[in-house]
Amino acid sequence: MDYDHKIDIRYTKQTSGTKTTILIVDRKESLVVELRDDSKTIFDEAIGLSTYSNSKAGVLSYVFIFENLWKQIELYEDIKKSHEQLMILDKDEQFINVAAHELRTPMQPILGITQILRSKINDSKQQELLDIVIRNAKRLNRLSNEILDVTRLESQKLELKKEELNLNDIILQAMDDIVLSKEFSSKNIQLLYEPRDTLSQADNSRIAEVISNLLSNAIKFTQKGMITISVEKDDNNRNWVIVNVKDTGEGIDVSILPRLFTKFASKSPHGAGLGLFISKGIVEAHLGKIWAKNNIDGIGATFSFSLPIILPYCK
Repeated sequence: MDYDHKIDIRYTKQTSGTKTTILIVDRKESLVVELRDDSKTIFDEAIGLSTYSNSKAGVLSYVFIFENLWKQIELYEDIKKSHEQLMILDKDEQFINVAAHELRTPMQPILGITQILRSKINDSKQQELLDIVIRNAKRLNRLSNEILDVTRLESQKLELKKEELNLNDIILQAMDDIVLSKEFSSKNIQLLYEPRDTLSQADNSRIAEVISNLLSNAIKFTQKGMITISVEKDDNNRNWVIVNVKDTGEGIDVSILPRLFTKFASKSPHGAGLGLFISKGIVEAHLGKIWAKNNIDGIGATFSFSLPIILPYCK
C-alpha cells in the first residue's frame, strides 16, 4: 500500500493476549477498538467496545505512551545490533589471537634449534641455507607479533606497562640491534646519535618497538649516507620531547604520504606494511603524536614522534 510521504505510520508488535487496537491520527484524534471475536469476518461482529476521542489530554497521553515505547524498541534494536557486531568482532579477534599464537608457538623451537645447528656446522653452503631458514622464521615470528598488535589496537585492548625510563638507553639498545642486522651491514650507511639522558614515564618495550620500526624503515629505503637520531625539547610544550629519525634515502612516495600510517601503506616488497600503523597506535596510546615529512633538501625523510617526559627531562 502506498501512503502520502507526509504521513508517518508506525506499528507496534502485537503481544500475546492483546485484545485492543489503538489508532492515533495527527496527535489530535484517537480511536480505541476492542477485538471481541477474531473468528468473525464481518467487522461489526468482530469488534466490541470502541471509543473515539478528540480530547487533547487523552490523545496526548496515548502519544506519550507510544513514543516512549517506540524509543525503547529502537534502543533495544540498536543494542541488539551492537551486541551482534561485538560478538562477530570478538570471534574474529579470538580467531586471530589463536592463529597468531599457533604461528608463534612452533617458531621458537625452529629458531632455537636452527641457530644451534648453524653454530655446529662449518660448511659455508649449509650455513647459507640455514641463514635463509633463520631469516624467514624471524620474519614469520615478527609478522605474527604484528598481527596481534594490530588486533589489540583495533579492539582498543593495547595494554601499557608504564615505568620511569631513560630514552637514551632505549635508543642505544635499538641502535645496537640495528647495527647487527644483515640489511644494515650490507649498505654504506652511518648511524649517528648524540647521547643524552631523557626521562619519561612510558612502556619500555613499546617505545623500543617504535624506535626499532622507524630505524628499520629508514634503513630499508636508504642505500647510502646517514641515519641521524635526535631528541629535542618540544618548543610548544615543555613537558614533551620529540624523537626524530632522519635519513638520506629515497624519501616518501607522494602517493603513500597521505595514508602513511594506515595499514598496508607500503611500496616495499618486504614486510606487511604494519610497522608504522602499530607505531602510531603505540605513540597515541601514550597521548603523543607521530608524523613524517620529506626533507627540505629533497634527500630522504624524517619521522618524528612526541613523548611526555619527567622534568627535569635531562639528568
